[in-house]
Amino acid sequence: MCDLQGCGPQNQLPPIPLSSQQRRLFLQGLACLPLATVLSYPELAKAAAATTQEASFKLEMGDEVKASVALPASPEKAPAVLLIHEWWGLNDQIKAVAAELANMGYLAIAVDLYAGKVAANADEAKELMGKIDPEMATETMKGWVEWARKHERSSGKVATLGWCFGGGWSLNTSVATPVDATVIYYGRVEKPVDELKQLAGPVMGHFGKLDKSINEEMVKGFEKNMEAAGKTEALTVYWYDADHAFANPSGARYDEANAKLAWERTSDFLKMNLQSA
Repeated sequence: MCDLQGCGPQNQLPPIPLSSQQRRLFLQGLACLPLATVLSYPELAKAAAATTQEASFKLEMGDEVKASVALPASPEKAPAVLLIHEWWGLNDQIKAVAAELANMGYLAIAVDLYAGKVAANADEAKELMGKIDPEMATETMKGWVEWARKHERSSGKVATLGWCFGGGWSLNTSVATPVDATVIYYGRVEKPVDELKQLAGPVMGHFGKLDKSINEEMVKGFEKNMEAAGKTEALTVYWYDADHAFANPSGARYDEANAKLAWERTSDFLKMNLQSA
């Protein structure tokens, strides 16, 4: 069931047993596997997640914040993409997407807003999300944007990308500090005009027509406020004949065709706004 609080429960897919040799072969051929395949199976997502490395720093308020980072193979400087997890927390699926973005040539940074906690069910997810301190989360995301720009492998360009809970925080981050591009997957977009005026880069949103919570009324209000903020040309909204969380292969509402189309559009959007001169 999905609502304004999040999505769940997830499908409990059977694990795929992998030998050490199979795991090594998978890691060597990770870039050859479709992302949806990796995300659909816990063992494959776990193996992909293992290719990331942990990074951390301390906020001015003293709290240590962490993320999982995936580096591109090329030694050349690369644009960065900050990934913000769903209400489940920073699980292997989100880390696997970071690994995929690194294969695509990005410095991928999967931010952890739950201090290492990952929900096992919808009740836990709702509890974790309810404990979020908006001020600290905002400072955390602003800190990671700055960290990404200053990273030795970074070109200085940064985008945010999030799903559901993370989709809302993708927009929150872009309002709080300038970024070069923003991608929102069915996240809350209720923002006043004055805040939307702070956006520095283009925004792409993916929404499901069957979504009862992140619905047409909310998104139309977002479009209206973006227009009032003078950001009409900066916004691209796509609607899909799908439900909330349609892009999550491990969820009950996954829609393969629409998820593939949304990812293609996201990939083109990131390339156009981060990799072009």
